[in-house]
Amino acid sequence: MQQLRSPYNPIHVPLGLVLWSVWFVALYGGLSVGCALAPPDPAQGQWTWLNALLAMFSLVTVVLLLALARLFQRAARSECEGQSARFVARLAAGVNLIGAIATVFVALPILSLPPCL
Repeated sequence: MQQLRSPYNPIHVPLGLVLWSVWFVALYGGLSVGCALAPPDPAQGQWTWLNALLAMFSLVTVVLLLALARLFQRAARSECEGQSARFVARLAAGVNLIGAIATVFVALPILSLPPCL
């Protein structure tokens, strides 16, 4: 059994999609709360405080997921662990990369659509 902090622990395999799911719920929850409490003026278009805040949150999430993918990818290239441990690290790196790509594609409408329509 690997330690929890070890990049070879199988608990890290679903981590990227769990982080993406939390981001997704927080993004649309934050959008709904922002539109209910202090809706920005629709005449501003997509350049509002709400879109800027959600875009920054998305950028932080993408950077975190890419950093995790890089960490697990480096662990997968390490020769000091067995084949199965390296497979777990390689799979975790791929899942985090997919989470980062999904974050980018879901966050793209933030840059092009006004909120609260």
